[in-house]
Amino acid sequence: MSSIEQVMQKISELENNAVELMKSIVPIKALGPLNNGEGETAKAEYIIKYLKSIGLSDIREYPAGDKTVPGGKRPNMTAILDGENKNRTVWILAHLDVVPEGDRSKWDTDPFEAVVKDGKIYGRGTEDNNQGLVSGIIAAQAFLDLGIKPKYNLGLMLVSDEETGSIFGLQHMVKNHKELFKKDDLIVVPDAGEPDSSMIEVAEKSILWLKFKTVGKQVHASTPEKGINAFKAASHLVVELNKLHTMFDTKDEVFDPPISTFEATKKEANVPNVNTIPGEDVFYLDCRILPNYTIQQVMDEAGKMCRDIEKKFDVKIEISIAQKDEAAPPTPVDAPVVKALEKAIKHVYKVDAKPMGIGGGTVAAIFRRAGYHAAVWSTLDDLAHQPNEYCVISNMMNDAKVFAHVCLNG
Repeated sequence: MSSIEQVMQKISELENNAVELMKSIVPIKALGPLNNGEGETAKAEYIIKYLKSIGLSDIREYPAGDKTVPGGKRPNMTAILDGENKNRTVWILAHLDVVPEGDRSKWDTDPFEAVVKDGKIYGRGTEDNNQGLVSGIIAAQAFLDLGIKPKYNLGLMLVSDEETGSIFGLQHMVKNHKELFKKDDLIVVPDAGEPDSSMIEVAEKSILWLKFKTVGKQVHASTPEKGINAFKAASHLVVELNKLHTMFDTKDEVFDPPISTFEATKKEANVPNVNTIPGEDVFYLDCRILPNYTIQQVMDEAGKMCRDIEKKFDVKIEISIAQKDEAAPPTPVDAPVVKALEKAIKHVYKVDAKPMGIGGGTVAAIFRRAGYHAAVWSTLDDLAHQPNEYCVISNMMNDAKVFAHVCLNG
């Protein structure tokens, strides 16, 4: 058999190892302090022991100081398996932390016990991001067990804090350990994807969450002429803001959907009773903006609409930013990492995967802002953060085969 065939077969033989590894790490509550946890240290320590047990010796730790966790540090690590060409590394980046379980009554199983059923592993973090974490490790284990060197280095990077901002995780790594990365490295982030393996995420929209506070004058509802209805004015503003779709109407078929979106979402309570006209009203607008527009352009137009509503209804409107994240430069659709993934996905899944953009945000943006081409790909049913989260075992194993193929063929 060829090297690729041997590695593919070995990965299949390692399925029980992958399942047992998943069953071992799910019970370790790797919750960051902002999620009322003690961090990722216990999980990192377990994984380091596992990596050593399979023969990975080049394991390095890059802790980030954080006084809010026991020990004062958040773990980050790399484990590198040398390839024939040591000048390029295929990085598989996964994150150690998970989110809280939420309402336990909505779970059919204990969220922090990995339950294997019907070809799936249920438990918090199984899909987000333990699947990618385990797939990367199993790919490395297959090479080690066979004594086959990949064409390029296989680099596993496991980071903290992805769920709460990445300040102590990938941002720390890119800022303080630039020596790890080369411009021609292939960077894969297995933290988003489609059930049919068809999406390679190469671009993200800008994210802007705006808060609108409308101030009028509260009065009894039977005498509306004595007051100023903030809710009514805000409702007109919601309708007015919908015009942003026509102002920023460029289409980019790389993205799904291929347009910028501007959606009114959260609304705060105003008055507790029916017979009072509210003097204050607050709502939010979720904007996902194509990279060819700037956040400031959108804010300028929204500001003009607010001024018009102020004049029309004699109210005051305050705009504030709840969240802002300018889009990172996209990874080119013909970047080496994209082409390598396309070839590997075709080999393993028999699917013609396409580079696409998304409206959400991933840590790949941190790489892209630093000038590195990163691609986000995995095979997921999209159960992240939901009750009864699960990982499909066949996806976990086949994704490992894709990573191995990239390392062998580049």
